[in-house]
Amino acid sequence: MAYWILKGILSPFLFLFWRVEIVGREHVPTHGPAVLAANHQSFCDSFFLPLVVRRRVTYVAKSEYFDDWKTAWFFRAAGQIPLHRGGGDKSQRALDTAKQVLDGGGLLGIYPEGTRSPDVRLHRGHTGVARLAIGCDVPIIPVGIVGTRSIQPPGRRLMRPFHPVTVRFGPPLTYVHSDTEVTTGQRSAPAKSGADEAHPDPDQDELRKVTDTLMTAIAGLSGQEYVDHYASRDKASAPSVPNGHGAPGGAVDVAS
Repeated sequence: MAYWILKGILSPFLFLFWRVEIVGREHVPTHGPAVLAANHQSFCDSFFLPLVVRRRVTYVAKSEYFDDWKTAWFFRAAGQIPLHRGGGDKSQRALDTAKQVLDGGGLLGIYPEGTRSPDVRLHRGHTGVARLAIGCDVPIIPVGIVGTRSIQPPGRRLMRPFHPVTVRFGPPLTYVHSDTEVTTGQRSAPAKSGADEAHPDPDQDELRKVTDTLMTAIAGLSGQEYVDHYASRDKASAPSVPNGHGAPGGAVDVAS
């Protein structure tokens, strides 16, 4: 309930002060689990992406931001869920927490670059998004967000008004176990046979292939130049508010 109240309050202001164009929103499924994988140029990406999606978008955030009641309410209202503190390394715990969102039929927001880009280019994606989508057998919706870097460059606390923003959604990407191909477009969920259930998990080469296909799709939507190396978190300055390297409040990198 708090998510929709907050969205209802913020949406009129965002549409009033910024010219928001939405392209391809029909590619976002009206129900069922899916991953929204977007480029990440600005802190405010995580305001505009949920703004234009008619369903709730959930990000995995650092649990520390839920320890203080003065900030916890905002993160929960903004669609954040805390990263579990339980066993395993940080990336695996992030995957486990994200899997719970998808198992519950939700939309999960992810930035495959793992951090805000230090420049205007699109950087190599981490394979965690592919591992998660394949493991949960859900589609990945590539998203290209354009214009947010001009609104709130890295290190800037306030958003500049009256700049255009475009959010483009591409056709869903799905992984076909039988031939280890990545396909584009909606598909029916086939009944799982014994052979399907026995199919081994994809190896790192397969995960890299899926991830590279995804990043190519995002680059086509965002119009960014793609560079085949990871973004440096040291160069991505953060605004002086509690956050990490993703959604408001610091979405956790679901990486390899």
